[in-house]
Amino acid sequence: MVLAVDPGRVRCGIAVVTDEGKALYQAIVAPDGLVEEVRRLKTQFSPQVILVGKGTGSAPLIEALEKAVEETPLVIMEEAYTSEAARRLFVQENPARGWQKLLPRALRTPDRPYDDYAARILADRWWQLQRR
Repeated sequence: MVLAVDPGRVRCGIAVVTDEGKALYQAIVAPDGLVEEVRRLKTQFSPQVILVGKGTGSAPLIEALEKAVEETPLVIMEEAYTSEAARRLFVQENPARGWQKLLPRALRTPDRPYDDYAARILADRWWQLQRR
């Protein structure tokens, strides 16, 4: 099980994902609440590793997380194309309602932020790397 974090300046996505790809938890939190939420989830789920996306402006959050979770390995991951993959996953898992059913998936726009799905993508990529 891994805990994945997609850090951002305005909001951060968090997901706890099993090695089978099942999301046990996912949420979006404010950056100022990230460290506390990661500590709570670390206690609740005991992840093997904590994954953090290396995005624009993530350095301060990474530094704070390194101090907060010293005993759990923290792995910094590239975030290339996670937003696009997260959008596709969101649209796939959240069926269209109303008139949006008429739109092809590629044209649908998520009706809420999907940073938690970006964290899931980071976790999925981690598990794919571990299987190689």
